[in-house]
Amino acid sequence: MSEGWAGLFLTAFKGSRNAMVLVDDDRRHVEVNGAYLAQTGYPRRELIGRPIAEIVVGGPLYSDDEWQAELARRSFTGEARLLTADGRVVGVQFAAHAEVVTGRRLVLAVVLSTSRWGKHFRRDVEVKEPGRLSAREREIVRLIADGDSGPEIAQRLHISHDTVRTHVRNAMTKLGARSRAQLVAKSVGEGHALG
Repeated sequence: MSEGWAGLFLTAFKGSRNAMVLVDDDRRHVEVNGAYLAQTGYPRRELIGRPIAEIVVGGPLYSDDEWQAELARRSFTGEARLLTADGRVVGVQFAAHAEVVTGRRLVLAVVLSTSRWGKHFRRDVEVKEPGRLSAREREIVRLIADGDSGPEIAQRLHISHDTVRTHVRNAMTKLGARSRAQLVAKSVGEGHALG
């Protein structure tokens, strides 16, 4: 695995069961993970470079000015209806984070919830003001990103599995994450995971 931010991000991105997509300033697919491919049904080669609006029912979610405003906020949430390769429509709630990477602004969008029945989602998406993770919480997030399970983390750190769960829950609350995958994505995107 690559070292540093790139390796941590790549591990979380590729291994996540949550659909994830990276888009550029022009809202074109830059990279997608396996969960995104499974959710949309498109092969990767048909998505990379393609405007995301082409698979959003009703076209772009944001006007150009609205998109620039969201990018300026850096973190935002929303809902969309995606047209899959076989013609089905899947409703998604997502959280997105914009960051400049190697001189290029990219937006990481993580699907938090899906619905194949219109707009009936399990719960609303809420982005909280991020809190500062403790050193132990950052350490546990790094191990989650490496693919370690709760019991493996407990054994490695010589703490109970319940303590691991408490640290994960606290970190998720501080960052407004709703899943471990989103916790890792937000930790990387907001600079909490390393250091």
